[in-house]
Amino acid sequence: MSIIETDAVLHEAHRDNHTHRDVNGGWLRPAVFGAMDGLVSNLALMTGVAGGAVSQQAIVITGLAGLAAGAFSMAAGEYTSVASQRELVEAELDVERRELRKHPKDEMRELAALYESRGVEPALAQEVARQLSRDPEQALEIHAREELGIDPGDLPSPLVAALSSFGAFALGALLPVLPYLLGATVMWPAVLLALAGLFGCGAVVARVTARTWWFSGLRQLVLGGAAAAITYGLGSLFGVAVG
Repeated sequence: MSIIETDAVLHEAHRDNHTHRDVNGGWLRPAVFGAMDGLVSNLALMTGVAGGAVSQQAIVITGLAGLAAGAFSMAAGEYTSVASQRELVEAELDVERRELRKHPKDEMRELAALYESRGVEPALAQEVARQLSRDPEQALEIHAREELGIDPGDLPSPLVAALSSFGAFALGALLPVLPYLLGATVMWPAVLLALAGLFGCGAVVARVTARTWWFSGLRQLVLGGAAAAITYGLGSLFGVAVG
């Protein structure tokens, strides 16, 4: 009895600890990229304009315009990209569905050959392929997974990707503008808040990757800070040249 109970406990522990995060995701990638892009691009845009020695009002308007334009652009780009990808996948699924309907035996042999190539004995591979091919929808799902590397029931949503990208970009792009909206009259509070946001975003991203939080945070902070410094320098040069 103790052995049976121990096995049951181990099975429960394995089931609880052997779960995987969503790596296909229709929302995680656009949200992460949107927030990072919003922070970096709007911070760089505002520091570039500030380098040209323009008024505080011009910097704020630039930041708000960058927020709006970037958020809509990111959302439209993500929607188009994910929709195109989904349409391509659905077209390939239609091809596979027609093949399964017109040539079921050939597709069954193809599946058996695939299992054989992975080390399954020929007789067993053929029997497995035969049983799995009895349900057309199940056969389509298996062929899609094995041949195309996709899950027909887990395709990303263009709308989810667009909304995630829009919201994340707007939130990220708001940080450099926020100090001005709260009454700041100089650039450094906006830069400090944006850099802190970059570090925070990098640290949060580390929770779904294999990197440590401090490495991911510092990497994003350095990249964003470099972009802001370069654009500030360019803005200063252009300001002098134009002036």
